[in-house]
Amino acid sequence: MQGVTVIDHPLIQHKLTLLRDKTRSTKVFRELFNEIGTLLCYEVTRDLPLEMRDIETPLASMQSPVLAGKKLVLAPVGRAGNGFLDGMLNLLPSARVAHVGVYRDPRTLVAVEYFFKAPDDMAERLTLVLHPMLATGNSAVAAVDRLKETGAKAIRVVCLLATPQAIENVRGHHPDVRIWTAAIDQEISETGYIRPGLGDVGDRMYGTR
Repeated sequence: MQGVTVIDHPLIQHKLTLLRDKTRSTKVFRELFNEIGTLLCYEVTRDLPLEMRDIETPLASMQSPVLAGKKLVLAPVGRAGNGFLDGMLNLLPSARVAHVGVYRDPRTLVAVEYFFKAPDDMAERLTLVLHPMLATGNSAVAAVDRLKETGAKAIRVVCLLATPQAIENVRGHHPDVRIWTAAIDQEISETGYIRPGLGDVGDRMYGTR
């Protein structure tokens, strides 16, 4: 699909299979989610720009590459998005964090905002929207809408699972926003969950099922 990168790294695919298993404990589920967040972070940041800097090693002077420009913004969506946050912050400890409090109304499947907070200089930073389950795409569209209102221009969506319908929804509203996902599942249940999927991520992560 145009604008979508499916990350098929063996470690990610293996850990995703472990997550899908309904017998996985809350503790292990959280740990796996954190690990996958780190692995996804490697892939979605693969093309970050670099600049050369003069440094001194113990033996010689040299020029060596460092990240160029402003630090990134990580924008987890709802409680599920927080599952990726620590794993990504392990790699990007200086990243800013925008909190996007959005949940999906279980009856209408419409995205409802309950909290939002973002850095002041969003226009100067690359924003990674952490949205693990892209089912209908409504919450992701609402999150990107809100982030663009703050001036954010460079936005990428990082998810664990997506559906074709959600991808079409997000890309239809925001064709400039690329999506990185570990897998594309083909169906959405009557209640708006990805099938086969892995259930309600927030409930499984925080033991509220």
